[in-house]
Amino acid sequence: MWKNPTPFFVAIFTTTVSVLAFNGLLLLFDYCQNFQHSYFYYLQITIVLAILIFFSSYFLIKQYITRRIKLIYKSIYTQKLTALERAGIGPTYKENFAEVEKEVSEWSARQQNELIAMKELEEYRRNFLGNVSHELKTPIFNIQGYIYTLLEGGIDDSKINKHYLQRAAKNIDRLQSIVNDLQSISKLESGKMILDIQEFDIKDLVREVIDENEMLAIKKSIIVGFKPGSDQNYKVRADKESIRTVLTNLIQNSIKYGQKTGKTLISFYNMEIKILVEITDTGVGIPENHLKHVFDRFYRVDSSRSRDEGGTGLGLAIVKHIIEAHHQTINVRSTVGVGSTFGFTLDKA
Repeated sequence: MWKNPTPFFVAIFTTTVSVLAFNGLLLLFDYCQNFQHSYFYYLQITIVLAILIFFSSYFLIKQYITRRIKLIYKSIYTQKLTALERAGIGPTYKENFAEVEKEVSEWSARQQNELIAMKELEEYRRNFLGNVSHELKTPIFNIQGYIYTLLEGGIDDSKINKHYLQRAAKNIDRLQSIVNDLQSISKLESGKMILDIQEFDIKDLVREVIDENEMLAIKKSIIVGFKPGSDQNYKVRADKESIRTVLTNLIQNSIKYGQKTGKTLISFYNMEIKILVEITDTGVGIPENHLKHVFDRFYRVDSSRSRDEGGTGLGLAIVKHIIEAHHQTINVRSTVGVGSTFGFTLDKA
């Protein structure tokens, strides 16, 4: 009652305190003046005074305080009314000051959190647009240069025409890769990408990805295989083609950014109901201050080297979204000059 006072209770409390205080002063005054009155006289004054104070205080509270609080509360409360409540079925507006204060405080906290989230989203949007325009600008500028050179007479020069067309084609492929990766991320974030969950052998899938990237590994003189002792066969439940994309990105990165004559080892660890898959390389490693950003869109530890290798800067962002879409986790640990390890979990079949 004391924690959740209603207008009626406040009026009663105000009346009681006021009447007691007035009667106390009246008795003190009569005593000082040597006045003597009957108990009936004091009872009459108490009743009349109590009625006047109660109704006046109750009216003031309802008219000038509660109504104004209700107007504020109404504007907040209507934002979260359900269809039933709007139809008059369900909770009504609170008459209780403490409950009103609690809900207004909660609403204020939610609004503050939403405001912070909106500011972060706006900052993210600005950065994203800047990154997209920056990534698209380079290949577009290159294609423009090659085409204009050919139009201005280069097409007739057998020494450069085919060479420039090949360069333009390479930049077009890069543009196509960026657009495809952006579409993939958009589908993952919007929830439009439907996962085809099935059972398959994760080791067999890894072996397929290794075979697909054999020529890339030979070109970089990097050995790709399984870690001895951690190469058992495990059945998992996941979207096979999505996990293929994850493995392809991680294995290709380990080859592209690995040291020549180095190694990329894939290992599996039994974690009761899950399988931990790790891809470890002997590459240059990632500085500690970059580790928390490696899954961000367009983030590159070494921008010039990444572009030389043909990366879009979106591969690891796609990997993270796919793993999270499976309600799993992915992490990275790395030591500069030693190498990096990317690990993610999958449900056992």
